[in-house]
Amino acid sequence: MPFFEYKCPKCGKIFEEYVKKFDDEAKCPACGETANKNYSGSIYSATGAKKINCTGNCKTCGGCK
Repeated sequence: MPFFEYKCPKCGKIFEEYVKKFDDEAKCPACGETANKNYSGSIYSATGAKKINCTGNCKTCGGCK
């Protein structure tokens, strides 16, 4: 199951959520609004590699590889 960081467009709350699939919706725990993935957060590697800041633009970032 993927683990993503989300940001609510209504109240601005940032939270993390496990989802079954990449495109599943996540509801804000504070206000119940459908939240958007927050691609500006830090990304951590399960291999112990140094954390990176994701730009959300996978074509130019190269940080996840």
